[in-house]
Amino acid sequence: MTDIRRRTLLASALIPVGLLAVMLYIQDQRQGWPFSRHAAHAPAVQAAPQAAGESASDLLSARVPVDMSARQIEMLGVQTERVDTQRLDYPVRAVATIVADESRVVHVHTRVSGWLEELYVNTTGEQVRVGQPLGAVFSQELYSSQSEYLSALRRAGSGPASAVLDAARTRLTLLGMSAAEIARIEDTDEVRRLVTVAAPINGIVLNRGVTQGTTIDPSTEILTIADLSRVWVIAEVAEGDAAHIGTGSTATLSFPTSGRETFAADVEFVYSTLTERTRTVRVRMSVPNTDGRLRPGMYGSARFQVATRDALTVRRDAVIDTGQAQHVFVQTPENLFEPRPVRVGARFADRVEILDGLAPGEHVVASGVFLIDSESRLRASGGGHFGHGSQSSPAQDGTDRSGEHEEHSH
Repeated sequence: MTDIRRRTLLASALIPVGLLAVMLYIQDQRQGWPFSRHAAHAPAVQAAPQAAGESASDLLSARVPVDMSARQIEMLGVQTERVDTQRLDYPVRAVATIVADESRVVHVHTRVSGWLEELYVNTTGEQVRVGQPLGAVFSQELYSSQSEYLSALRRAGSGPASAVLDAARTRLTLLGMSAAEIARIEDTDEVRRLVTVAAPINGIVLNRGVTQGTTIDPSTEILTIADLSRVWVIAEVAEGDAAHIGTGSTATLSFPTSGRETFAADVEFVYSTLTERTRTVRVRMSVPNTDGRLRPGMYGSARFQVATRDALTVRRDAVIDTGQAQHVFVQTPENLFEPRPVRVGARFADRVEILDGLAPGEHVVASGVFLIDSESRLRASGGGHFGHGSQSSPAQDGTDRSGEHEEHSH
């Protein structure tokens, strides 16, 4: 057969198919059958039950098996793949934010009411060391308690006097005076007018709640200090992906300041609430930050390695999703392409999990499925092009259908 004759034959086969596809698409739009592929490219989600609009029986009644010769399969570029169980490796990516570790944040208060006469730390971001003086407070209550302690100390002996001394010392401790400050009162035999407020931890000042000269009480937050030697990383995971991540899941973190360096972290906590505005679930990890490069508020990225599992999968393009049901075309040994309803599960890259409807070893149409589906539906309505409406296989009747195409081409 000459090249011109081959091209003529190919054109005679493809032109009706193209017209058929356009006609069916228009018919779909008019009858409200959205032939949407959006679901096939959405993030991984759990399988949804078929909608009532098109049940499995409805799907099969609207489609019939399609028979094609090996030559037609080759000409139309129809390709199949074997259905197999494979190990799924599902990566999930999310935006991450660095925040201070809440267990390493301290809010500095006093236990007495008074005046903050001195404030030695005046700017946020300043680094402080444990025991470092942060300010000085005058408190009439604390001043009186010191005087009572000195009086009890001078009368100290045995019996009731000793009990009064113990009570006075306990009161000073409850009001926030350290053992060193009480010892200083004993050594100097003097009441201290101002009492020092010291840093309880090493860290960075995140917030300054007062100014020098302010009246304060136990509810007043003077400073907020955070130990940033270890920080939290909060990842915002898409709602559909969150089901695949749990405590102990591993993640690879990267941040702009770290260049190509990455950090390995384990998920410590998955928050039980959903952020409605972004439809995401917060996932918490922690990483060391001894050099201070990771700063609260900094953005980065997190890549989770979801636990792998065995699943029956096919290519996404093999599944036709009408918006109400999903189906594939299964190839039989006689080159019949039979419509088969399926129930899909999670989607992984270019693969989709099949929960029901297929068995390992079967072959499904992976390329050219739209043409097969169009022909199947047209035949169900009484038309058809491939094989001229006959559902018998060319392999069964031994007829060479190439001659029929040649006659129609004249």
